[in-house]
Amino acid sequence: MKKSLEEHQAERRKGLSRSNIRDFILGFQDGLVNTLGLVLGVASAIQSTKIVLISGLVTTFAESISMAAVAYTSSKAAHDFYKGQLEREKKEIREIPHLEVAEIKDIYYKKGFRGKQLESIVKKITSNKKLWLDTMMTEELKMFPGDYEKPVKSGFIVGISAVIGSLIPVLPFFFFDVKSGMAAALIFSIVMLFLVGAAKANITIGDWKKSGIEMAVVGTVAALAGYLIGSLLGVIYG
Repeated sequence: MKKSLEEHQAERRKGLSRSNIRDFILGFQDGLVNTLGLVLGVASAIQSTKIVLISGLVTTFAESISMAAVAYTSSKAAHDFYKGQLEREKKEIREIPHLEVAEIKDIYYKKGFRGKQLESIVKKITSNKKLWLDTMMTEELKMFPGDYEKPVKSGFIVGISAVIGSLIPVLPFFFFDVKSGMAAALIFSIVMLFLVGAAKANITIGDWKKSGIEMAVVGTVAALAGYLIGSLLGVIYG
């Protein structure tokens, strides 16, 4: 059964809205990997469940606040840059329209349009200021409004996902001793990294198994680096 144009467009908009999952994956992965590396390192160096929990929880909230702030400032900078470029294009259309018309013509000339067909396209676009501006932003500057999320929303998503990710390697230490907690934290974290990597492949493009394994391996290697450093410090200062 063929989809209608409206159904296709609605499906496309739904897919685009899932771009927020990019922020979730960013916060989740960083929070989990950083906290896993820390708790493994602390546990191997000190062998104290209480200290592991305290250091893990402190890292969870400090990491989450920091990541939310970074996501907010970086998103705001990108959003402000987009707005600056938009205002510049508005000004150029208003003050030097002949050059902007020439740019539209050049864009569609490069797409293969010629003669009356090219002139008709240029006339159609430049007769509508909004269409003209949108065309300059997307075709000339390759800047799309959907790529610039609201900074507050981006910061919130990254912060919350970082909390969720960071708590995963901490939770086992509420129920197990240090040695068992380390094993449980590592296994639980690897499984969650694999699942998130597989989910990422479903959103973007790629094989879910490969994506899951890749994220699990990268995250595990980074976390084990923290464990090795902790073990080394434990030997030196133990």
